[in-house]
Amino acid sequence: MAVILIIDDSPTELHLFQNMLEKSGFKTLVADSGEEGIRQAQASRPDCILMDVVMPGMNGFQATRKLTHDPKTSEIPVIMITSKDQETDKIWGMRQGAVEYLVKPVTEKQLVAKINAVMAD
Repeated sequence: MAVILIIDDSPTELHLFQNMLEKSGFKTLVADSGEEGIRQAQASRPDCILMDVVMPGMNGFQATRKLTHDPKTSEIPVIMITSKDQETDKIWGMRQGAVEYLVKPVTEKQLVAKINAVMAD
């Protein structure tokens, strides 16, 4: 069973993504900040990370950059998920090390397909 770490400062979004993924057979871990997400990723080495972009403190771009530059977590694929549908954000996220990018609202089908695709690479 694949383990997915969800990093989002919104309790509603955490709950929503967690329910979608667990219903689809994934094990989930959650973090409500970029800093906590990095700690959890280093400790648990999940199979994939879902990263919100806009968070207080360390934003998703900064957290993704730290994860992709850390040898302990650099091989974990990061999918950025944001409420902004801006091409510049997508390009910026990919430059920080994200392998994919989704815009909220995300359906269960979209989310599961994207996770399965990045874990197959």
